[in-house]
Amino acid sequence: MNRYSAPMPDDLRHFLRAKHHPARSVACPHCRAHEHQPCTTPSGRRRMSEPHPQRISAWARTTACCPACQVEPGVECHLDGWPLHDGQVHPQRDDEARRMTL
Repeated sequence: MNRYSAPMPDDLRHFLRAKHHPARSVACPHCRAHEHQPCTTPSGRRRMSEPHPQRISAWARTTACCPACQVEPGVECHLDGWPLHDGQVHPQRDDEARRMTL
């Protein structure tokens, strides 16, 4: 029997997992790792200590507004109306997402 009566909210759970990168809260589009699971090598045999850059971009895209191109969370960054290559985000958006987790 669980001694706690209420489930833990997801945002509190992320703070308790302080040693993990906050990008692990989203699935990795590169290696297909599930939420809260570490990224793996392409063969899936070894776990990586850091998330893939694509996963970090996906996390920043879902959590922060972009100061460079003025888009809201969930919308891809763009440059002159064209989306950035391979789902990347502006460095300012990545910095904004990191600031939001502190």
